[in-house]
Amino acid sequence: MGNNKSAGGFRLEKDSMGELQVPADALWGAQTQRAVNNFPISDLRMPRDMIRALGLIKQSAAEVNQGLGLMDEAVAAAITSTAQRVIDGDFDDQFPVDIFQTGSGTSSNMNINEVIANIATEIHGGVIHPNDHVNMGQSSNDVIPTAIHVAAALGINEKLVPALIHLAEVLEEKAESLADVVTTGRTHLMDAMPVTLGQEIGGWASQVRQGVERLSMVIPRLEQLAQGATAVGTGINAHPEFANKLAASLQHKSGISFKAADNFFNALSSQDAAVELSGQLKTIAVSLMKISNDLRWMNSGPLAGIGEIALPALQPGSSIMPGKVNPVVPEAVAMVCAQVIGNDSTITVGGQAGNFQLNVMLPVIAHNLLQSIEILANGSRVLADNAVKGFTVNEDNIRRALDRNPILVTALNPVIGYEKGAAIAKKAYAEGRAVIDVAMEETELSEQELKRLLDPMKLTEGGIGE
Repeated sequence: MGNNKSAGGFRLEKDSMGELQVPADALWGAQTQRAVNNFPISDLRMPRDMIRALGLIKQSAAEVNQGLGLMDEAVAAAITSTAQRVIDGDFDDQFPVDIFQTGSGTSSNMNINEVIANIATEIHGGVIHPNDHVNMGQSSNDVIPTAIHVAAALGINEKLVPALIHLAEVLEEKAESLADVVTTGRTHLMDAMPVTLGQEIGGWASQVRQGVERLSMVIPRLEQLAQGATAVGTGINAHPEFANKLAASLQHKSGISFKAADNFFNALSSQDAAVELSGQLKTIAVSLMKISNDLRWMNSGPLAGIGEIALPALQPGSSIMPGKVNPVVPEAVAMVCAQVIGNDSTITVGGQAGNFQLNVMLPVIAHNLLQSIEILANGSRVLADNAVKGFTVNEDNIRRALDRNPILVTALNPVIGYEKGAAIAKKAYAEGRAVIDVAMEETELSEQELKRLLDPMKLTEGGIGE
């Protein structure tokens, strides 16, 4: 890669622009170092899942090029074995390039090319070049879009979908255990007709299940890969069979049905699949925000709030108020959701940066998309295991509120009419009395008939009381 002359704690590396100093123990080379020097912007680096995806691409490329007779078998073996170590995370500290870099991600592509070339050279004994060998048949312009799709598809398949299914199963189990607990329904945050906790929690589970369905709808677009398009979509410098063979290799390694993109010009110039996926991640975030806030409201109190449930007490809630315990997990998950919603805005703007033949906001799209997948997956598991699974129900509080709910009079509408029902509801509320007591005074219905019509459990079943 360079002449490796010693210079104190540095060595000299050389590229097409000349020489510069690189830390002596760094596995990267000159182009990576130029990016480190040029972009001291944040402490954000390429996500681990993106590094893994890049390693998979480099490994597959070497195997394919060797199979096509374009690369020496020993060179390919050195690259593939080194790439496997990158995939496994052995060199994560060797990827120092900031997310806010060249919009194509060229610096990150060269970073992995240089790291693999340096290590593979030691294995092989002869010089393995980052461009000529590790990057053979590739361009940063197709490597980075491919890595985004590969990393996102793997993240969904391995992390997010299993986490969402786990959350849905925990919610469904909780709903089943609380199927007979009737509580006051609420619309506009105001008392409404009764529902069971099982119905309420079952609604949450349905939201989560639909989130999984939405993700499955995006996968076919993620499975289409830009690799083989090279610089502008024409496939210049890549073997005609490279694209299909590399997609097949990635499919074999991952179990995901990757294939060469139907249209390489689309695959390079747009990030529509990433924008689509981000929109579905945002929808899931909205669902989890709703569930988290419902849990916070139901847990509120314990005396001056709703107090229907008690979430697990995980940590002290105040540095000044002894005994206070807060709904920390729903709060944390709500912040996850806020981050994902914000990430979607960044990805949306990034998706618009497809100028002519290349999108030039690829690194920031990768960062935000993969972060959203990661934190939604982790947040879903934390919500399931540390909030939903362990909360208890305050049935006495629920019953007291339900008995005094004036909206129960709605069940009498078919018998006494809306206007009479409204008068009974207002009187019951004003006097703090149960609806059944007021209805016995204001109607000719018997106590037995009123108990039948106003049975809270029957009211959760819909229809007209029989």
